[in-house]
Amino acid sequence: MFPIKGESALLLAIVFGFVFGWLLQRGKVTNYNVIVNQFRFKDFTVLKVMFPAIIVGGIGVLVLTNMELAKWHVRDANMLATIIGAAIFGIGMVLYGYCPGTGVAAIGTGSIHALVGAAGMIFGAILYAFSFEWVRANILSVGKLGKVTLPQIMHVPAWTLYGALIVIAIALFAWVEKRGR
Repeated sequence: MFPIKGESALLLAIVFGFVFGWLLQRGKVTNYNVIVNQFRFKDFTVLKVMFPAIIVGGIGVLVLTNMELAKWHVRDANMLATIIGAAIFGIGMVLYGYCPGTGVAAIGTGSIHALVGAAGMIFGAILYAFSFEWVRANILSVGKLGKVTLPQIMHVPAWTLYGALIVIAIALFAWVEKRGR
């Protein structure tokens, strides 16, 4: 296998980005009401679309790394930063009605409020960049676990963790379908 580089990589990035946006649109997760209603436990479309995507993507990465066609680039696990970041992301997603990916895809559908929200994301990124030295000194050092993965922390093989996720996904889908009837 040879690595994809240069113009071929750029062309593939554009094609995959277009396909990803198209799939998000087809899955109805570019609709503000669908995402907000997920948080209100009234519409489980996001769960039905994203959970399988995460599982398939994770298994794909695991297969590619096992075949040595890709490499893990593990970042430091900083627990306080993860908790704060998850809280900000969750609050932002509820208020905005999109995650960054679905927000960009919604912009592609002509959504003006998604465009305004994307400007907010850019503003937040700029604030983060300007405050990074403070964040590094006061947040990133708290609960720092180093470059570890969840299977390493749990002392289980990665395949075991993915198997458990698949079982959880099947149970969630069964529950959602039963609840829908």
